[in-house]
Amino acid sequence: MRTVDATLEPNAIAPVMNPNRVFLSPPHLSGLEEQYVANAFATNWITPLGPHVDEFEKEFAAAIGAEHAVALSSGTAAVHLALLLAGVGPGDEVLVSTLTFVASVNPILYLGATPVFIDSDRASWNMDPALLEEALDVRARRGRLPRAVVVVHLYGQSADLDAIAAVCARYGVALIEDAAEALGATYRGRAPGTTGITGVFSFNGNKIITTGGGGMLVSADRSLIAHARKLATQARDPAPHYEHSEMGFNYRLSNVLAAIGRGQLRVLSERVAARRRNFAFYSAALGDMPGIEFMPEAPWGTHARWLTTLTIDPDEFGADTETVRLALEAEGIEARPVWKPMHLQPLYAHAPVVGGAIANDLFARGLCIPSGSNLTEIDRERVAAVVRRTSTRGGSRHAIAGDRT
Repeated sequence: MRTVDATLEPNAIAPVMNPNRVFLSPPHLSGLEEQYVANAFATNWITPLGPHVDEFEKEFAAAIGAEHAVALSSGTAAVHLALLLAGVGPGDEVLVSTLTFVASVNPILYLGATPVFIDSDRASWNMDPALLEEALDVRARRGRLPRAVVVVHLYGQSADLDAIAAVCARYGVALIEDAAEALGATYRGRAPGTTGITGVFSFNGNKIITTGGGGMLVSADRSLIAHARKLATQARDPAPHYEHSEMGFNYRLSNVLAAIGRGQLRVLSERVAARRRNFAFYSAALGDMPGIEFMPEAPWGTHARWLTTLTIDPDEFGADTETVRLALEAEGIEARPVWKPMHLQPLYAHAPVVGGAIANDLFARGLCIPSGSNLTEIDRERVAAVVRRTSTRGGSRHAIAGDRT
């Protein structure tokens, strides 16, 4: 058997990609990343930790207005450490948004605690502050408050942070912000993720900026971040030998991935602007079609539009969300349903839920369409044309270039 030499035959090991497929939210490199990565290789800092990690933490904190930050292997790791630092343990309850990705919730199980799901509001699709207050009031009267609240900033939009933070402060419950989807958004002039005791970010390959895989935990509390940094490095105590007084984890980000992140961070504002342009195009092209409504931009801030997300009324549009998704897929265009609420997941079927009707409706009628910052005008036109053709109730007044059917 002949051994493949990757240096001589690079194409032999390269994955085959469909050049015509339109992805939901692919990575978008600027070229700056290569310079930082080259430095990491030139200096032989290719192991976990290193100078790029240190600089990435400082630069990220400065970019969002956070006091302190620690770079981690994933956003999930950041959620786990945030909960641990809030004192969550076996038997505790944690109130959390139900309309989210499962990574916002699974770390609650890691710690032996129980999630209690809170429904969304219509204004932002995020956690409803009134329902949160209702849930906390019930538990206060029982004499057993939850250990923490995890609010998720969905699809690039901040939840109503002032209202949520005020409720948490009134009951003395720690607020953790999962801002993995909302980097680049604003809430009354500040960044989501900087109001709670800790904020969580993700640099997964589909996020607004990416390190391929990674996350960040931020806080105004220096001691919390120092403790998180220790826990993320197997909780090694200061000693010339390996000394451990508490359980830790292998959660630190590598120097190479941090180098990618530093390059990505320099184009963050451009990436957000590009995603907002995608939304503006879709809104103009599809917004007056019967039965289509887009995720609103709440009045308290700027929506980063990580994903352009819409709902479809099948009676008015003449086709349901799954029909539209399959029509897009048939044309090589990736689209996905809105997150299935956690209270509908088999894994969490027995967990308590407060409300649920709004999240259920958004899941039933919601669709995420291609939103990458490297999406071309032709790509957007392809998406819009397929959506228009799928309707049986008449098209938009806006002509789409390239739609000749």
